[in-house]
Order: sequence, then C-alpha cells, then structure tokens
Amino acid sequence: MFSQTKYKPRNTHTWRVWAIYMVLAADLSEEQALKQACPSCDATQLCNCSSRGLDFIPSGLTGKITVLNLAHNRIKHIRSQDLQQTVNLRMLLLQSNAISSIDEDSFRALGKLELLDLSNNSLARLSPAWFGWLFSLQHLHLQGNSYRDLGESSPFSSLRNLSSLYLGNLWFSTIRQGNFEGIELLDELWIDGGNLRQYEPGSLKAIQKINHMIINVRNTSVFSAIVSDLLHSVAWLEVRNIAVREPAEAQRLKVMSSSFAKKMSFKQALLTDTTVPEVVSILEDMPKLVEVELIDCRLLGTGQWGRVQANQSQTLNCRLLGTGQWGGQVQANQSQTLRVLTIEKLSIEEFYLFTDLKAVEDLLSIFTKITVVNTKVFLVPCSLSRHLRSLEYLDLNANLLGDKSLEHSACRGGWPSLQILNLSQNSLSNLKMTGKSLSHLRKLTHLDISQNNFGEIPDVCEWPKNLKYLNLSSTQISKVTTCVPPTLEVLDVSANKLQEFGLQLPFLKELYLAKNQLKTLPGAAPIPNLMAMSVRRNKLSSFSREEFESFKKMELLDASDNNFICSCEFLSFIQHQAEIAQVLVGWPHQYICDSPLAVRGAQVGGVHLSLMECHRSLVVSMICVLVFLVILVLVAVGYKYHAVWYLRMTWAWLQAKRKPKRAPPKDICYDAFVSYSENDSEWVENIMVRELEQACPPFRLCLHKRDFVPGKWIVDNIIDSIEKSHKTLFVLSEHFVQSEWCKYELDFSHFRLFDENNDAAILVLLEPIQSQAIPKRFCKLRKIMNTKTYLEWPPEEEQQERFWENLKVALKS
Repeated sequence: MFSQTKYKPRNTHTWRVWAIYMVLAADLSEEQALKQACPSCDATQLCNCSSRGLDFIPSGLTGKITVLNLAHNRIKHIRSQDLQQTVNLRMLLLQSNAISSIDEDSFRALGKLELLDLSNNSLARLSPAWFGWLFSLQHLHLQGNSYRDLGESSPFSSLRNLSSLYLGNLWFSTIRQGNFEGIELLDELWIDGGNLRQYEPGSLKAIQKINHMIINVRNTSVFSAIVSDLLHSVAWLEVRNIAVREPAEAQRLKVMSSSFAKKMSFKQALLTDTTVPEVVSILEDMPKLVEVELIDCRLLGTGQWGRVQANQSQTLNCRLLGTGQWGGQVQANQSQTLRVLTIEKLSIEEFYLFTDLKAVEDLLSIFTKITVVNTKVFLVPCSLSRHLRSLEYLDLNANLLGDKSLEHSACRGGWPSLQILNLSQNSLSNLKMTGKSLSHLRKLTHLDISQNNFGEIPDVCEWPKNLKYLNLSSTQISKVTTCVPPTLEVLDVSANKLQEFGLQLPFLKELYLAKNQLKTLPGAAPIPNLMAMSVRRNKLSSFSREEFESFKKMELLDASDNNFICSCEFLSFIQHQAEIAQVLVGWPHQYICDSPLAVRGAQVGGVHLSLMECHRSLVVSMICVLVFLVILVLVAVGYKYHAVWYLRMTWAWLQAKRKPKRAPPKDICYDAFVSYSENDSEWVENIMVRELEQACPPFRLCLHKRDFVPGKWIVDNIIDSIEKSHKTLFVLSEHFVQSEWCKYELDFSHFRLFDENNDAAILVLLEPIQSQAIPKRFCKLRKIMNTKTYLEWPPEEEQQERFWENLKVALKS
C-alpha cells in the first residue's frame, strides 16, 4: 500500500506530460499536413487550396484565415470538425467538387461568413440546418447541383442579410410556396430552371424587392407564373435561353406588360417573324420600362410581320439597324418611358433578305440611347436617321460601316440631337471624309473613331463645331496634323506610331499618348490648359523639372512603363519634388529604371546613385586639385630634406656602379682632379696650377675649364675625370659649399671614393670654414674633416712654401 501511494503522483505526472506531448504532436502533424496541402495557408489570411486534388478539407485550419479557396478538388463530404477553428472566415469557396453530403453543424462556427459558394457539386438536397448559423451571409451560390427542389419549407429563412442568391440545375423542377420565406430584399436572384416544370403561384411573393432577377426557364407557362409574382418587386428582369417561336407562346408572356421593371434583358433568346410583334407590343405596354437589351439573341425570318390590333392606331415597328425590313406593321401603344435600346451580337441568318426599314422608323424615334454592337451593321438608311430625332447617344461599335455608308447614314437632317457617337472598330479609312460626313451634327461633342485604319491624315478637315472629345487611338496614324479640330478638350491618340506631338490645342484638358514612340514630353506652350496626360509605354527615358513645371495646370501624369535612364538629374528632380506622388499615376511601382545597368529593374523612387556617378566632373576636379597639392607638398618636403639631391646621387651612384671601382693604371691620365668654385678660379688657375704643373717633376692636373670633353654631359665629365685621376683635390671655401657643380663633384666623391675607404681625396681649405657649413648630407666629409688632417692655405708667405711641399707629398702618395 505504501509503495502504491508513493509512486501514484509520479505516474499521474507522467500521464499528464504524455497527454501534452500527444496534443502538441497532433498539432504539429496537422500544421505539417496543412502546409503540404496548402502552402499558401502558412503566412497569409488567404488560404488557396484550389486544384490540389484534395479528397477532404485539410486539418490545421486556424482562426486567422479569412478567405478559404477549396474549389476544383475531389471533396465529397464536409464534416462537423473540418471548419470548427475558422471562426473569422469571410469567404468560403467550395465550387466544382464532388460534395454530396454536409453534416448539419459543419458551418456552426462561421458566423462571420459573407460568401459561400457550393455550386457545381452533387448536393441532392438542401438542408436549412446548414445555413442556420450563417448570420452574416450575403452571397450564396447553389447552382449546378442535383437537387430537384428546395424542400418543403425555406432553407434560407435565417439568412436575413442575404444579398444575392443563385439557384438551379438541370434537374431542378419544382418551386413551392414558402421556399423563399425569410428573404425580403435581394440585389440579385438567379434561377437556373431550364427544366423547371412546376411552380406554385405566390412562391416568390415573399421577396419584396429584387434589383436584378435572372430567369433561365424554357417553359413559357412557368415563366409567366414566376413573372406574375414579381410584377412590382423586380427592377431589372433578365430572361435567358427562352424560345418564343409561336404566337401562343408569346401570349403567355403577356403578363410582362404589367411588370414595373425598368430594364428588360433577353440573352440567348430566340424570336421569329410571328412572335416579334407580340414581344414588341408587350414591351411597349410595360408602364415603367426604360431600357431594353438583346444580347447574343437569334432572329428567324425575313421581317414579314403580321398585323396586331391594339388599343390605339399609332404605328409601332421593331426592326434592326442596317439589316433589312419587317414588312408588317405592329399597331400598339407607344411607350412613354422607353428610351434605351441595346443590341449585341444579334444573329439574323437571312439578313440579306431584309430590304426596307420604314417599318421601324416611328418606333425608334422615341429612343435617346441606342447601342448596336457586333451585329454586322453596314448601313443606317438616311430616312431612319432622320426619324431618330431624340437620339443623343449612338454606339455602332464593331460593325461594318465604311466611309461611303457613313456618309449616307449621317445624311443632312439625320441624328439632329446626337451628342455622343461611337464608330470604333468599323471599316473607316478616310479621316477627312469621316469628319465631313459628321460636320453638320451641331450638337455632337463626343466622337470615338478608334480602331479604324486611317493611316496618313490630311492637314485640313471639317468637323462638328462643338466637338470636344475625339478618340483616334489604334488608327495607324504616324503624325498628327492640323486636321485635328482645335476645339477639343479631350484627345486620345494612343496606340499609334507618333514620334512627336506639337499641335496647338488651346482648350485641351486631357491628352492620351500611350503606346506610341515619343522620346520626350510634348511642349506645354501649345496646350496651356492641359490637366491630365498619359504617355505610358512610349520611349521616354526621362523628363526634367522644367518640362514638368511648364504644365501649370497638370493634375495627373501617367508616364509609367517607360524605360527610364536613372541619371542624377532625373533622380534628383523626381525624388525631391514634393507633389510628384500626387501627380504621377502608378507611382512608384510602375516607374522602373532601365539604366545604368547596376540599377536596372529597380523602382525609380528607390534608386540612390553614388557621389562619383552624380558629380563625376566635380570629383575629377577635386582629385586633380588634391593630386596637385600632394605633389606640391612632396616638392616642398623634398626641397627641405634634399630629396632632389638623393635622387641625383642615386642616379650617379647607379651609373658608377656599372663601372669598375678603380680604373686600371693605364687609364690614369691625371695626378689629380681639381674641384673648385668658379669664385676661387683665380687662386686655383694662377697660383696652384702654376705651382704644381711647373714643379719638377710636374704634376698633371684635370681642370674642368680646360680638360672636360666638349658636348659631353657635365655629370659624365665629372665622373670620368675623377675616375681617370689618381687623386681628387677639393679646394674648399665658402664659395665651394654654395656651388651646385662643386656639389656634384663632392657628391660623386662621397659615393665613389669615400665608400671605398681610401685616401684619394685631398682637402685644401682655401679659407677657414666650419664643418657645420658643409651640408648635413655629406656626413662622411664632415667626419673626415673632424678626424683627419687637411691642408689649410696659409695667408703668410713664409708658411706657403711648406704648404706646397705637403701638397706635393699628398699628391705623390
């Protein structure tokens, strides 16, 4: 008993440690598994695990994740614990998996979730329990699954903040009353019910307001029932994939005439000659309809419509611009609200059979905005253009209009109220003719003729007098001329071949020159009121402070994506200009250095060049001055410490080293070489030479005046004379010490004779001289004068005889 009690605490402690270890090990293994499945989850709030081939939601997800993308995997089941820790999740993307089942409380921790995408999975039913905890959910995507209905009650009753809802699939067949209980307002509702066959009336009445309703229902009866519930709640009704082939089918759409929708869209719809009049009549009767849209629709027939009697006899015709005629007339109420018509990619297989457009002239006269895009329009008849009396906006982008057909379409009296015209991406090629065709449009202010092939443009053109906006981008022009109207406030000539721009446009406020070949900014003087300019993707290498400041009213300048030369002047200006960040669009990320090579690829705002790179001339000048000062100092120091003397002696010594230290006896020509100052020449030449050379036997003396070889370098003469003399006789005096050439002779003796430790030198003091007067560099000479005897010329005559005797003895030794 004692033993068990003693060891029980230790066992308990061991189990606790073991449990903690297992928890930590499990956490580490989960983190490793998550990192392996989703590498991006490790450091960011956005966890992208899409297209990773996952069969399940990876473990280890934490509360810091706000966006989790698990789309395009093979997940089949969502478990309760899979998302338990992701309490801060805002967006969960699970589309395009194989999810067939979800635990009831799988989304329990997702109270902050705003978007849930479960589209394109295999959910056979929708459970209200899944969405019961999603109080913040705004966007729910459930389309593309396999459920056939929404259940007996509403699966969305707890989603009070829901803004958009996407429902339906190929098997979706039934909508029941109560399925939408709890939803009062929606920004967008999409019901994909291609095979929807049963709709219980009143099912959608619970929703009080829908801004955009998208219905994909082929069954016209079901469509009619749905629209009946949405007459007063939908602002924009979009109908997809509906085929109205027979008048009976069109009659089922009659309910739309009571709809309060302001916008009506048909996408991928099919109409025929027999149903078009019915549909037009319905649209005309919609009391608040402002805009009609036909996108990617098909029309079967040749425009031969039958007559439909309505309340009034006013003629209503619906016909497409530039394609043909509908021979029949449609009598209906002309809408008092309809103003906008948009047609995109309308396909008329037998458009070549349409020959007249008179049937639609009165109908189109009410529109203020018409868009006909990518519909192969090649002509708008003049009579139709004249009926478009209210038209203010016309978009004929991506059609087949040519110069001649435009001239006919924009005939005199046509489009009298037109303000904005888009003719981009057509077949125009003559800019002068284009301008002349439109010149009578007095109210036209905006003209887009981009993506036509104009090439060269003339110097003079006619334009509408009030034209303020002109788009000539992507028109293959290489030079802008005075053809461009001077009234412009906005000009776009991007994506051309311009190398310069110098037009006089006094009212211009915006200029777009992107994707050209400009090397400098345009001059500011011709465009004094410019406020915004784009020169991105040109050949601009830099711009100066003067160029930038010359645009007094500039508020925005886009010079990004150019190959900038990051010179010191450019960097100094652009990095220290206080307002540059507010003016330059895309600064600093899209402004990159192309050179110098050392900073290529770096952002202009972050480059700092060295002092040498920025002030090369100044640095070179400073170096030259410094070198000059150093040389000057060295010269001064050398002069003070006799550096020149040392250099000369070194050279002489090197020359002497190449010769034998002592000349052979046969080369000795003189008894002595006499070294003396020119100031002592009278004593040397008149007294000493006469005394020695007239002695018996006579001495042979070498004097520089008499015996030096003419034309030979003096230093070489000195060296040769000393080497060919038995002795060297120095006549020392104050003058000797100051003589430059005596120094040479003494210097060489210092190297050549004294270093040999011989007595070849004879010193004669012509006058008393202190050893301190001899330069300090002749240390051995001073030493000899202090340690050895020398001959001193006596001023007394009685002692001079002895002086000569001693000198002759020294010369003979």
